[in-house]
Amino acid sequence: MASTQPKKKNPRLASGRKRARQNVALNAANKSLRSRYRTAVKAVEKAVEAGDHDAARTAFVAMQSVVDNVSDKGIYHKNKAARDKSRLAAKVKALQQQQPETA
Repeated sequence: MASTQPKKKNPRLASGRKRARQNVALNAANKSLRSRYRTAVKAVEKAVEAGDHDAARTAFVAMQSVVDNVSDKGIYHKNKAARDKSRLAAKVKALQQQQPETA
C-alpha cells in the first residue's frame, strides 16, 4: 500500500542538510514535551473523575509546573496553557466543595 505522504527530497545545500538534521532532533524533543503536557493534564482529570481530592490537588500542583514549562518553550500557546490550568483548577475546587467537611 502506498504512503499518503509525498517522498521528501534531500536538500542540496549544506545548510539545508544541517537544518534537516536539526529538525529531527527538535521534533523528537517537542513530541516528548507534548506528551508530558498531555499526561500531566490527564492525571488531574483522572483524579477528579475518581473523586479523590488529595490526589487531584497533588496532580494539579505538578501539572502547573509542566504546563508552564511547555508553554514557555512555545510548544503550546500560553493562552491554551492558561485555559487548561483554569479549567482544571475549577474542577479541583468543585471537587473540594463536594467533599464533606471533616474537622
